[in-house]
Amino acid sequence: MKGTQILISAGILGALAVGIGAFGAHGLEPLLIKNGRLETFETAVSYHFYHVLALFGISLLSLIKPDWKYLSFSAWCMVLGILIFSGSLYVLSLTGITWLGAITPIGGVGFILGWLGLVYSAFKNS
Repeated sequence: MKGTQILISAGILGALAVGIGAFGAHGLEPLLIKNGRLETFETAVSYHFYHVLALFGISLLSLIKPDWKYLSFSAWCMVLGILIFSGSLYVLSLTGITWLGAITPIGGVGFILGWLGLVYSAFKNS
């Protein structure tokens, strides 16, 4: 992904985080409480937001340093982390399908790899 593509991804995923968070707080709260998953949903939204902000930072860095090729790796890891980590928690919260909790850590690994990719980019290009 190039800097502008990363920025577009951050914008779309950020808008989704706001929408999902608002819908969860207002329209879905009774269901989330019934399922005992309000806290799980809030965790999903929080990590979604944190990593959208990271993705935004990666996009800016990528626009400033387009020759830092490993930033694309970091961006993909953050996107996949959001989709798998937060996505699995969203579905778990709404459906109660507990086995989805087993794939959530895969998204967490995506987040970790994304952050480590930033470190690698800095070392590789310093």
